[in-house]
Amino acid sequence: MTTTNPLSFKNINRLAVPALLAGIAEPILSATDAAVVGNVPDNATEVLAAVGIVGSFLSALIWILGQTRSALQAIIAQYYGADKIDEISTLPAQAIYFNILLSIVILVTTLPFIEAIFSLYNASGLILDYCVQYYSIRVWGFPLTLFTFAVFGIFRGLQNTFWPMVVAIIGAGVNILLDFILVYGIEGYIPAMQIEGAAYASLGAQALMAVLSLILVLIKTDVSLKLLFPIHPELWRLVGMALNLFVRTIALNLALYLANSFATDYGASYIAAQTILINIWLFSAFFIDGYAAAGNILAGRFLGAKDYTSLWELSKKLSKYSLIIAGGLMLISAILYEPIGLIFSKEPEVIARFTALFFVVILMQPLNALAFIFDGIFKGMGEMKYLRNVLMAATFLGFVPAIFIGDYFGLKLYAVWIAFSVWMMVRSGALILKFRKRFKPKVD
Repeated sequence: MTTTNPLSFKNINRLAVPALLAGIAEPILSATDAAVVGNVPDNATEVLAAVGIVGSFLSALIWILGQTRSALQAIIAQYYGADKIDEISTLPAQAIYFNILLSIVILVTTLPFIEAIFSLYNASGLILDYCVQYYSIRVWGFPLTLFTFAVFGIFRGLQNTFWPMVVAIIGAGVNILLDFILVYGIEGYIPAMQIEGAAYASLGAQALMAVLSLILVLIKTDVSLKLLFPIHPELWRLVGMALNLFVRTIALNLALYLANSFATDYGASYIAAQTILINIWLFSAFFIDGYAAAGNILAGRFLGAKDYTSLWELSKKLSKYSLIIAGGLMLISAILYEPIGLIFSKEPEVIARFTALFFVVILMQPLNALAFIFDGIFKGMGEMKYLRNVLMAATFLGFVPAIFIGDYFGLKLYAVWIAFSVWMMVRSGALILKFRKRFKPKVD
């Protein structure tokens, strides 16, 4: 184990900065698809709306089933902190195969019901047709992404965020390149494929990331991917943690579903503007999430070593760093208020709806920062049950009433983003209070 002070600015950033760069790769994949297809010559608003709807649904699936990554990461980090890493040598492979099996089940069970699924998002007509085209291709990348996520969990549990960063950056770069080539085409060589091209670009990037992840875990770690029996006892703990996160993420994605469903019902320009807003929100969330990943990794290590003083100091330092980042994001967003929207769409009606709401996304940044930091710390400690309960309360007692009340009063997209603000207030407040109550007495 390293003798470097784990709470030093250098060590925290050694973990946080690569995790930050890796984290923003996922929203960059979705945002690039949105930006590129939002500027196609034909039916740009409908195409952008479809990418937003499908992206929301796929994110829901990935976040729900990708929770084994967080559970695996927490367990490995705790064993690392207790200097007992050899005791879980068979666990990573078992967790990865479990992940792949789940993803195949979801893929097979959703394909026959594509139209019905996106009809639930209030998609119809041309938007629904584009949703079906886009999803039919992108869904095949689902098992690849879950495999990649599981490998990232192994590296992070071993206190290494560098190689996940390398894979994520390469994947994002390839996705951007393929987006421009396949969506717009190359005259005389490759026909313009529009929305299908965006889907193939993402699929190609996901395949490349899975291959690179496989190679790196084999040559850069001592982890074996050979499936060995008997089942490791910690696999059942991992499944239990993942199930709690599964339920939690269903609640999280209910909020995202309602947001997109309401926006779609208001009209094509509303869901197009919502697609831009949610992509920017997710980008900033994953940006801050780099320090949440450091909190996840180090919290598990400190808890495994029963070093509560370091755990308390970790929460203070990460809160400070994340609020500084949030302030920077707010400043950049304010300066580039309208140009950011124009990256995604040139449609005047879409941009008008975007600029009317963007200030809410900007003001949410400090709330996001604190919620994500403590979310990461609680995941690292393995407190998945409490995270589940907080998200359930935030969704059903905060978000859902807020969006329905706002819709009743005709606030439209304002209702959506007021609901998101209430949601984040509940999440950040509950986590901070619980952490202080549990650990403040241990360090006084």
